[in-house]
Amino acid sequence: MPANLTPEYKKAEELYRQATTADEKVAALELMLAKIPKHKGTDHMQADLKRRLAKLRESPQGKAGARQGEVYHIARGASAGQVVLIGTPNSGKSALVGALTNAHVQVADFPFATHGPIPGILRYEDIQIQVVDMPPIMREHVETGQVNAYRHCDLILMVVDLSAADVTDQIDICVGFLRERTLMVPRAEARGDAFYEQLARPVLCAASKMDLAGSGDLEALGDMTEGALDLVGYSVHDPGSLAALSRRIFERLHVVRVYSKVPGKEAKLASPFTLPVGSTVLDLAAKIHRELAGKLRFARAWGEQKHDAQQVPRDYALRDKDIIELHFG
Repeated sequence: MPANLTPEYKKAEELYRQATTADEKVAALELMLAKIPKHKGTDHMQADLKRRLAKLRESPQGKAGARQGEVYHIARGASAGQVVLIGTPNSGKSALVGALTNAHVQVADFPFATHGPIPGILRYEDIQIQVVDMPPIMREHVETGQVNAYRHCDLILMVVDLSAADVTDQIDICVGFLRERTLMVPRAEARGDAFYEQLARPVLCAASKMDLAGSGDLEALGDMTEGALDLVGYSVHDPGSLAALSRRIFERLHVVRVYSKVPGKEAKLASPFTLPVGSTVLDLAAKIHRELAGKLRFARAWGEQKHDAQQVPRDYALRDKDIIELHFG
């Protein structure tokens, strides 16, 4: 029986050929196993992939990569999303995490003050967003396993020092790292390609030290990058710019906040559910109680886009800050 390999499998195979480290090869092999068609014609190929994966994991490099991968696996807890920082030495990552969150970070004038992932919680309005500081990257050095944190997060926050003479080099290093690992795909290549869109992560570029550089430098940087980056400037000494950055982070997570309401009772406005943009009433019901979701008959909604207590169907697309009252039958 012919294998009939799909384009998605062949792209995963190409990622394996391009991999340069053990953890990248492991990730590519896992992706190949996930994408290979499951039928008798691929039984031997599946077995070979599993053997290669087991052998790689048992190798000294694979074991070391696995240990490092575990270090860079950061549990996100109950946060609405996980944001992982990337930047070159002294770009301002740690200072930003210290300004936005409750994390205990070491802010220093010398490079590599951050030796591992340091998570903190950004409190944005009524939700929590996890923000993770990371060791810096360089053209010739990236910590083993670090790529795993970027591959599994919801948003990559690229931090560059706008006041530095080498700010474009900082961007080139970060973008090069992300593109080599298919974490950031040029729009022309990603458009309409579900495989690459699945692998790529949303990227927001935060330009630090606006107080030393100025808005003109931010505009010039946008011109130099030809609008390829979603760019926002800030200063850790300016609360207004930090608030604007927090808002942009929330927007780039592409989630909506939804408040639940039990019939006959007040809505619970203190702790909203967060769901991906485009989620429906049925998705909310499944998140609250998966077994009861099948019994959902309809819902009533309160919000800016509808009349209070308006009845909505199961496939109603939720909007940010909707109040939803579920009715089961």
